[in-house]
Amino acid sequence: MRDQRWASARRVLCVRLDTIGDVLMTTPAIRACKGDSRRVTLLASRPGGDIALLVPEIDDVIAIDAPWVKNAAALPDSASLRAVIAELRVRSYDAAVIFTVHSQNPLPAAMLCWLAEIPLRLAHCRENPYQLLTDWVREPEQWVPARHEVRRQLDLVSTVGWSTEDERLSLSTSEIDRSRVRTKLAALGIDLSRPWVALHPGATASSRRYPAEQYATVAAMLARDGLQVAVTGSDDEHDIIAAVCGDTPYVYPCAGAFDLAEMAALLSMAPLLIANNTGPVHMAAAFGTPVVDVYALTNPQHTPWMTPSRVLTHDVPCANCMSSVCRESHHACLRMIAPGDIVQAAHDLLGGRASDRNATATHAHA
Repeated sequence: MRDQRWASARRVLCVRLDTIGDVLMTTPAIRACKGDSRRVTLLASRPGGDIALLVPEIDDVIAIDAPWVKNAAALPDSASLRAVIAELRVRSYDAAVIFTVHSQNPLPAAMLCWLAEIPLRLAHCRENPYQLLTDWVREPEQWVPARHEVRRQLDLVSTVGWSTEDERLSLSTSEIDRSRVRTKLAALGIDLSRPWVALHPGATASSRRYPAEQYATVAAMLARDGLQVAVTGSDDEHDIIAAVCGDTPYVYPCAGAFDLAEMAALLSMAPLLIANNTGPVHMAAAFGTPVVDVYALTNPQHTPWMTPSRVLTHDVPCANCMSSVCRESHHACLRMIAPGDIVQAAHDLLGGRASDRNATATHAHA
């Protein structure tokens, strides 16, 4: 239903204070916020702000370190938050949409938007927000979320009449970055005229990391099958990447080789990505790159969206723990996934046999 208050908004602040993957899974809803003529600013964490610069629907980014969000790079003092509020007030936004996962409280961000005198404020919320939200969508999800994260955010903005026919994730790349990636891959020894895949073994949460020694077996098996394997990650993941690569021929360590824009370009070019549940999965999905997602059962709502994929898990009694650290210390939901199953999934996708992907848990949109 069309809401005239929101239909007349032209300057919109979207708030998403998590990291790269969360911002990307919000981009379909941000596209709905953008509409045909609205200007969208994203208030984001610093990592989220970095990826937002590559999202065409986002016109402007303000990055903050919010003390109420996990993994804040640094806890800000009150003066820095007051400065953000003052900046938002000067910009005179017509509306603010606060995007959160089901377990987060939107009220600190709502208070920030209220103090910035943004007249319309929308969010999911469990508690009665009273005047902090002008548009309160009662939080329907309890401990285990029932919807994919993309669907959750699309459902939120639909309550004020905003929607989009294009529900794909959004991310852009440039020919300049693709050219740089081709040059860097060649310098590493990777011949792009021959079959290759990207393998990303890291993740910010230890509970979501498939063991490096098992990824090493995956990489070696793929190399024996005639594939070159580019093992990607940040410079501080050098040890993990070295453990995966070892001295295996045709397995290439790429720790710290690519900045974020170049990583996006690489994933737009890659025939396949193998990774844990982490940001690069959603970067790849934005380009339609096939993904083998080695998926820890910490939470169910972050599987690859609208791209050919295989989601590999091992069922455990402690599934949906929502924890960044394995509370049972066994990592069985990952460790019990056989390297051979990952390799088979990779070959299935590389062979184009992904027509049955909607039968998997990968695209449970509802």
